[in-house]
Amino acid sequence: MNQKYLEQYARLIVRTGVNIQKGQTLVLFAPVEVAPFARLMTEVAYEEGAGNVVVRWEDDELAKIKYLKAPEEALENVPEWQKEFYLSYAREGAAFVNIHASDPEIMKDVDPNRIMKASKAIGTAIREYRERRMNNQNRWCVVSVPTAAWAKKVFPDLSEQDAVERLWEVIFHTVRADKEFPVAAWQEHCENLKTRRNFFAEKQLVSLHIQNSLGTDLEVELPEGHIWLGGSEFSPDGVEFVANMPTEELFTVPKKTGVNGKVVSSMPLNHNGSLIENFSLEFKDGKVVHFQAEKGYETLKNIIETDEGSSYLGELALVPYDSPISNLNILFYNTLYDENASCHLAIGKAYPVCVKNGDKMNKEELEAAGVNDSLTHVDFMFGTEDLNITGKTTDGEEVAIFRDGNFVI
Repeated sequence: MNQKYLEQYARLIVRTGVNIQKGQTLVLFAPVEVAPFARLMTEVAYEEGAGNVVVRWEDDELAKIKYLKAPEEALENVPEWQKEFYLSYAREGAAFVNIHASDPEIMKDVDPNRIMKASKAIGTAIREYRERRMNNQNRWCVVSVPTAAWAKKVFPDLSEQDAVERLWEVIFHTVRADKEFPVAAWQEHCENLKTRRNFFAEKQLVSLHIQNSLGTDLEVELPEGHIWLGGSEFSPDGVEFVANMPTEELFTVPKKTGVNGKVVSSMPLNHNGSLIENFSLEFKDGKVVHFQAEKGYETLKNIIETDEGSSYLGELALVPYDSPISNLNILFYNTLYDENASCHLAIGKAYPVCVKNGDKMNKEELEAAGVNDSLTHVDFMFGTEDLNITGKTTDGEEVAIFRDGNFVI
């Protein structure tokens, strides 16, 4: 692989992604397979002024053994030290980087109910940490690095080595690490996304009608004071950061009780090492009232039944069909990449920062504002080449937003 691009990628994550500040702690969650890159990131972070770098290793193979062999009480027990790990660094003001690079089907032989029990237990234990991230109180960034299993799933016709090399090339390109001046390229990209955000801020739409030939026909109301975000965001102390690399989306919050109709998935969803394919959801007054899936039904069922809020939506994101990642025509089986190639929705918790003053509201105030709450937040893709979206303004004017998969604006 290209060593120059590798170093530029690591520096982009540290400098533009979480925008590490002098003396700040960086917490890095990394699969054991990508240890060389984690070491490089650690070195770069110290060079950029980090006061401390803490690496939390993750191993899907060990996790699979636990799901298959451990007694049920072990899945639901979250030790105090593990909870304290997240909360202590979050309260200290650390920045967090997650390297998301799992085998898309590693958990296919595991009972989805056991995975969900463990996921719900850790979600409950570290709820404060997740809320801090979704309020941008701690700067955070999600990235991906090739692993052999993931690369072979994406490029099955290549040898393992060639598949990994090819996936590196694609990642470098999509995150602009192959540019001569990657940081400047990201600044330009974020400014372009802000132009579209300004359009939505001026229009203040009250609803969107979404349709395509797969069978999606969905009305989505937007809460009063909703905000469209995309590209870079700001922490409360005014420091700019980019939460996803790559990112091509503009996103906002649907009104919790204002979603009606049907949405059909346009890509498989990789969730906790299991694939959900060819699925659809039907909504009435915001709540999922019916769902189906050709593959992964139990996994989808567990997502929707996590808690009361997991049967409602928390995010609506728009990505044009004619966009850099979509144009690669690659199915990544990795939500970070697939969601930035397609319009998507998220089941579960909404980002409070997507409503005016939402980061200052308590749980009751957010509920009154139409903002959903849940332990989970799972994105799934519905964008297609023939997607049409029409918005409606406060005075009843209809505005074409998408035609044939792309922004009209």
